Amino acid sequence: MRRFAPAFALSLLLLGGCASVTDAPSLARRPAEAIDPRLPIVDPSAALPADPALAAALRRIADPAFAQGRAVDAAIASADRLAGAAGAPGSESWIAAQQALSAAVAAQAPVTRAMGDFDAAVSDRIRSGARLVPQDLAAVRAIAADLAALDRRQRSALAAVQAQLAR
Repeated sequence: MRRFAPAFALSLLLLGGCASVTDAPSLARRPAEAIDPRLPIVDPSAALPADPALAAALRRIADPAFAQGRAVDAAIASADRLAGAAGAPGSESWIAAQQALSAAVAAQAPVTRAMGDFDAAVSDRIRSGARLVPQDLAAVRAIAADLAALDRRQRSALAAVQAQLAR
């Protein structure tokens, strides 16, 4: 009998684990499981109209950068011309080219300012909880891409002049 006592105690423990649990969750299908996952999700926001005031406000922020574009290009061209003719570092011609490069960088400030103001306006709009429908987002992306392309082109040209002066 003593031999069977440990086996009997173990079987009582195992059977105790099989007791019914009264607060267990149901395994029945839930309403969300009845939805076919292959069905496309319809986004009703695509039908909402864009906010013309938002697009106009964003264009007003970006316009000074685009308006300044020709002046920046002229300043960069002048700096490039002077850098091409510059003598050794520290010479009068090199200093004139450095000053022209500084003037070109300063002329590019409206682009940098417009990019910062643009980002701030969009983030303020998002933080305010105002709606941004897909058409609004498309306008934001288009203007941001144009600003980024302008900035990238100008910064590349400025870097080329700076590299020319660093020789």
